[in-house]
Amino acid sequence: MYQDFVNKIPVDLIHFVLVVLFSLLIGLEQRSKYKDEPFESRFGTDRTFTLIGILGYVLYLMSPMNLFLFAGGGLALTALLATSYWGKIQRFQKFGITSMITALITYCLTPLIYSQPHWLVILLVVTVLWLTELKETLFEFTKKFDNQEFITLAKFLVIVGVVLPLLPDTPISAAINISPYKFWLAIVAVSAISYFSYLLKKFVFPRAGILLTGILGGLYSSTATTFILAKKSQQLPRQSHVAAAMILATSMMFLRIFLLAFFFNKAIALKLAPSFAVFVLVSIIVAIFFIKSSTSNEVAVQQEQPLLTNSNPLELKTALIFGVLFIFFALVTGFITKNYGETGIEVLSLIVGVTDIDPFIINLFQSQWDIHESVVVTAIIIAITSNNVLKMIYGLILSEKAIRGRLITGFGILILLGFLFAFVFKL
Repeated sequence: MYQDFVNKIPVDLIHFVLVVLFSLLIGLEQRSKYKDEPFESRFGTDRTFTLIGILGYVLYLMSPMNLFLFAGGGLALTALLATSYWGKIQRFQKFGITSMITALITYCLTPLIYSQPHWLVILLVVTVLWLTELKETLFEFTKKFDNQEFITLAKFLVIVGVVLPLLPDTPISAAINISPYKFWLAIVAVSAISYFSYLLKKFVFPRAGILLTGILGGLYSSTATTFILAKKSQQLPRQSHVAAAMILATSMMFLRIFLLAFFFNKAIALKLAPSFAVFVLVSIIVAIFFIKSSTSNEVAVQQEQPLLTNSNPLELKTALIFGVLFIFFALVTGFITKNYGETGIEVLSLIVGVTDIDPFIINLFQSQWDIHESVVVTAIIIAITSNNVLKMIYGLILSEKAIRGRLITGFGILILLGFLFAFVFKL
């Protein structure tokens, strides 16, 4: 019965109500925005914008096929807006055409409602309301940009949207059984995670504390983050929090590698999921234990300087090093697989842990060699465990003596779990 009633309502009436409603919402937002401004300086608010929407509806409905009347009304409205803007400049010396553009968008609501899905029109109206309301917020946000910010964004867009689609997806050679496309895709994937971490650090958490520094740094490089935290541990307050931050950085390493696995090889990712879930859960529990066990002798000083600098995550030098390591591990992995089989891969993964493990692991994700999935999973866990040994050594050598016991405990648990998952509870 309800559906029958709705079907009897003329479509033009529904569209008219939508035009009036959306125009009124935009007008009300304009009134709220300019409520403290002199009345003479405003072009219009709720009634004016509603009438602009109705004008567009009337002129569109009178000539929906050729839109001559609608176009003429648009030109007349543009002339009126230009005249109003000129008078505003002359009298008040105020510049800005946001309200004028908003009025033109309001005028165009009718053809959009008739020709486009309603969800798209609602999204457009919401976007207009959001952008006009967040003027001061956006202004403050732009202050955080430096001269290189848009260059960094441009680099990222180029490597994703220009270089990647142009590369061929055929193997480079018989020895390097990886295509240029998959080689560059690996760089794109790692750069995307690093860039995301960089944006969070610079724009969302610019004054991150010790714990958050560990989390954000772990997304980029848990090894580098551990090295920096250990090196600066003598200058930092709350020593137990420093140890917890190192463990949290390692927990983010598991998340980063899982995301890479899910992107390149979902079957491997699903096999890694149970062990990685345990790794992350144990890391969090250990970190919480370190935080809760902090002593009253530890100084709680507000951190004044960020530990991790907002360095460019898309530097050409970094990409070239990653590329060289990627090709190197592709050659070595192929050679080891051909001559020493699966045992050789496991030994190689143990050695790789003292280097940047991402190129090696992504090679395994994209593996064109005849390696069983269980062997790949074991090799990845061994490489991660070996890397954890390296981070523990960094911590023991560089960090304050007071936290070395915690580092041995935290990393020792993760290392023990790694060897158990690699050699005892194989997936």
